[in-house]
Amino acid sequence: WAQTQVVKVGVAVLVLNKEKPEHVLVGVRKGSHGAGKLALPGGHLEFGESFEECSKRELMEETGLELESVSTVSVTNDVMTSENKHYVTVFLMGVASDLSKLELKEPNKCEEWKWISWTDLSKVPEDKLFIPLLNLLKANPSLSSLTPK
Repeated sequence: WAQTQVVKVGVAVLVLNKEKPEHVLVGVRKGSHGAGKLALPGGHLEFGESFEECSKRELMEETGLELESVSTVSVTNDVMTSENKHYVTVFLMGVASDLSKLELKEPNKCEEWKWISWTDLSKVPEDKLFIPLLNLLKANPSLSSLTPK
């Protein structure tokens, strides 16, 4: 039998930094599709899980950070032709409660975490951005357009 192609749901978190307005947390992916590319923290939505629960779980697993508030701000349709994958990515935005807890908790999946301004992120060459983040940037030239209304 032929394996059926399935569209998967990803959740990505735009973590805001109170001390650095207009900056978000990004990491360099490794060991998976999109390796070597900048991406937001996040992962797969688990069965029965809300977007908010997934965003908080993934952020804690990857960075050790907790969100004090989180809101859904965007969705992208991400076809990764070269990797034969298709995701719908739900983007949430939140403020981390204690930035001193930031750590690289999954070094097998991420090279490092760093803060970057939305303006600088938009200048990164497209081939260095994970497709969901690239699609989000194309649709939202300014971070303020993503801020929950």
